[in-house]
Amino acid sequence: MSEVPSRGQALALMHHYTDNVNLRKHMYAVEAAMRAYARKYGEDEELWGLAGLIHDFDYERFPNEALSPVEEHPSSGVAILRENGWPDEILHAVMAHAEHTGVEPETLMARTLRAVDELTGFVIACSLVRPTGISDLKSKSVKKKLKDRSFAAAVNREEIREYTELIGEDLTEHIDFVIEAMRGIADTLEL
Repeated sequence: MSEVPSRGQALALMHHYTDNVNLRKHMYAVEAAMRAYARKYGEDEELWGLAGLIHDFDYERFPNEALSPVEEHPSSGVAILRENGWPDEILHAVMAHAEHTGVEPETLMARTLRAVDELTGFVIACSLVRPTGISDLKSKSVKKKLKDRSFAAAVNREEIREYTELIGEDLTEHIDFVIEAMRGIADTLEL
């Protein structure tokens, strides 16, 4: 394994490549959920947190409309991370979080990144339409919104269900767990 970068180094990289405030908030939310799951599973919280924080850092500059898979997200980002000596575990998780890469999530970290990625975005959407934001959001409300296909229509509901099963978690408990993790950074997320 390569040396693990600091969170400050990861933030600098993410801010260098990502101007979109909402995309940054998404990455903060995924980081919070990954750190919480690392604690739950007895894994390396720093390593998991960094994977969440930088998983989409290249998305703005290398969107998936590129001419070749090598020039798109997350392949371009992983190449940058590799050049900078990032650990293989993170490189694998970042590649595996995007189904279109064909990289299977072989590690618990990679499977968990898939399981929290779409869900955090959906939880943010649910929080934004509530007068109390995320402060009292419950899985029941999120599950109700999941049934409404017109709400946050771009979110893939099947992926949320499939990836929750991939890590062996109950959907209701998974949603509540992710909400709680995100609640811890509600000010940063402006929720």
